[in-house]
Amino acid sequence: MRYFPAEFEPQSFVQLIFPHPQSDWAPYLEEARQCFVNIATAVARYQPCLLICDDVELVKSYFKNQENLIFIAYQSDDTWARDCSALSVIDEEEDEPLLLDFTFTGWGGKFDSSRDNAMSRAISNVYGAPMKKIDLILEGGGVETNGAGSLLTTAECLLNPNRNTHLTKPQTEAILKNEFGVEQILWLNHGYLAGDDTDSHIDTLARFIDTDTIMYVKCDDKEDEHYDALKKMESELQTLRDIEGEPFNLIALPMCNPTFYDGERLPATYANFLIINDAVLLPVYNDPHDAEAIAICKKAFHGRDIIPIDCSVLIRQHGSLHCVTMQFPEEVSLKVE
Repeated sequence: MRYFPAEFEPQSFVQLIFPHPQSDWAPYLEEARQCFVNIATAVARYQPCLLICDDVELVKSYFKNQENLIFIAYQSDDTWARDCSALSVIDEEEDEPLLLDFTFTGWGGKFDSSRDNAMSRAISNVYGAPMKKIDLILEGGGVETNGAGSLLTTAECLLNPNRNTHLTKPQTEAILKNEFGVEQILWLNHGYLAGDDTDSHIDTLARFIDTDTIMYVKCDDKEDEHYDALKKMESELQTLRDIEGEPFNLIALPMCNPTFYDGERLPATYANFLIINDAVLLPVYNDPHDAEAIAICKKAFHGRDIIPIDCSVLIRQHGSLHCVTMQFPEEVSLKVE
């Protein structure tokens, strides 16, 4: 059997891919890089942070204090580490970690992704765990686990015709249960964010913060385009049960005010936080609801520091803080100094 560790469990390190001139960050590269510096610096206060760089020496120059920062070279297409990085499971029989390298196609072929898809295998020597290639199109942002037998996802993403057209829903469920060692797949059929390229990744909408609690985005403005879909998602969340048949505790996060760039609404979401050892990195957007989101997280995440990070630049490329990071559990060591 396998075990899929939840994000709120002890971690070894967090991985990021630093923005470079050949990525879509080029029009505002320095602004994007500063955001990544802020994220990496915050992570490094609590645990190691692995930075994948097109130019190691250049990227090092952005950090005055390099303690807990590890730099390795790789030329990526883009910087969405959540979706092109390997996912970690534990082989319970061998009591050893295993990295699952799923296929990344740029969210259903929307963007060039060949180098991102090859990244995990190319840098596999830095991980203290074996890696297995999985013949399934899947992104890390598309799945959430509570570490207690449940995997939460959206039908819009995992059952989208642009992903795995040859698989039925039961076949998809069977693969997910086998690869992640979970007992049930919890599907959400509603919920989306305008400007999102991922086909409704779960990490933009609803997140496990412990084994029996889900934090989710709620829209109270009936005039907002998201109101109906997120109301239906909330109703779905209320019907979900864990493997013991118990309902989940639900904690609502506010919806940001509509945010636009170049005339396009951006997918600003507080649900795209990153849980690390002893802290939570919370994306904020210079929005009137920032303070409310911070207060909710301070109450909900007992014993963890809440670190707000301005991610206004990240949403211009249709993602946020969780999307550009990938955590690895404590069982996966780093083999670089």
